Amino acid sequence: MSGVKRTNRVSGLIQAEVSDLLLKKIKDPRLSLVTITGVKVSSDLKIARIYFCMGSSKRSQEEVLAGFKSAVGFMRRELGHHLKLRYVPALAFYYDDSFDYGNHIERILRDLHDK
Repeated sequence: MSGVKRTNRVSGLIQAEVSDLLLKKIKDPRLSLVTITGVKVSSDLKIARIYFCMGSSKRSQEEVLAGFKSAVGFMRRELGHHLKLRYVPALAFYYDDSFDYGNHIERILRDLHDK
């Protein structure tokens, strides 16, 4: 049970730190208007899956993923300085399409209501 609590705590810490890095330290224009929506850490704390969504940006997912790929070393180093973990997990970035799906459902409901 304590392992689940620890992974949840580490996930929250990583989400807060990566969000802070995006706001304050990373100046890559490909990563502007990107929001971290969640982090899932493996049970052995070796891999962190970071989910993101893009604001009303014209950038494609591939551009944003390329921005994350170029910044991953910097992010891991900063996480190592700020989080007191034995190992800094490998960071993997995934697009969170739940907001797109929610908007799609909202449009369908609005169309049905308007008819």
